[in-house]
Amino acid sequence: MPSVISVVVVYSSRLCLRIVYFDLVFTDKYTNTYINVYDCVGIMTDGLAEIVKSFDKRDYRILVGIEVAMKFFEWVPVTEISKYANLPSSEVTYRLKLLGKSDLLQHTIHPYDGYRIYFNGYDVLALYTLVARGTLAALGSIMGVGKESVVYEAQDSFGHSVVVKMHREGRTSFKQVKRSRTHLDGVRHFSWIYAARLAAKTEYDFLVQLYPKVSVPRPIDQNRNSIVMEVAKGWPLVSVKLENPIWYFDEIVREIKNAYNLGFIHGDLSEFNVFAHDDGVTLIDWPQCLSVGSEGSDEVLMRDIVNVTRFFKRKYGLELDAEKTYQSVTDPIE
Repeated sequence: MPSVISVVVVYSSRLCLRIVYFDLVFTDKYTNTYINVYDCVGIMTDGLAEIVKSFDKRDYRILVGIEVAMKFFEWVPVTEISKYANLPSSEVTYRLKLLGKSDLLQHTIHPYDGYRIYFNGYDVLALYTLVARGTLAALGSIMGVGKESVVYEAQDSFGHSVVVKMHREGRTSFKQVKRSRTHLDGVRHFSWIYAARLAAKTEYDFLVQLYPKVSVPRPIDQNRNSIVMEVAKGWPLVSVKLENPIWYFDEIVREIKNAYNLGFIHGDLSEFNVFAHDDGVTLIDWPQCLSVGSEGSDEVLMRDIVNVTRFFKRKYGLELDAEKTYQSVTDPIE
């Protein structure tokens, strides 16, 4: 069997450094659980763990209150936050200032005094819930940052290595995200919270349907903008030198066909979201997945195949026919 003979780019160590362990220690009337950090080894690279460590159940209620009210307000007034959180306005005002200092909220005074959740705040709510469910026991450092997501190393309640992918759709441009995301088709108005949550749910649902017939990371849990999944085996195709590149190309085509036979097309396939290992390949990053037969799906499938064939030609000099590869993928199962 071919092997990956050299790694060009090495990611952060898998759960060896900067890991924070969580424990459930008292109850909250909204979720019947609350998180407290009882042991911290090292410091998170973006300070998220320290925020969770100091998180109070009243802070959680305030953030959830803003989250719910953002369905109706672009900027949520303090009176509405107080109502949703069931806390006095004076206490809400005090805690909003503290949460703002942690970069969990955005604040405006025009056209009125209001607040909305910022990305870190939504991350904290998702992390809080995943730990409360028993899905996560520890969070490590950032493994990678993409245009629309951040990936953390983590551990589940059994001590197994997992990753947490936090979607950030809408961080740069709502219009660009809406154009590139079919799951937002027909949505007239949406906030980045809606876009990020829907992207995470969409990707998680696709992974559930694909695994294990297609080589994708095993999905474990999902909340808000976050997905917990197993660690992808191997290394990104772009970062390795392959001993037998044609064998790996055939493996990629086989997984594309497996997905196609289940009725799905990746939609954004490239050398950056294919992991190569001694047993084959694993395809990651499925938020732009399309259903076979949906509008434009044939063109998207061809684009995926062209991306892969061009990479193997550019890096390894392989002469590959994208049209024939497309035909082999779309031919009925014998």
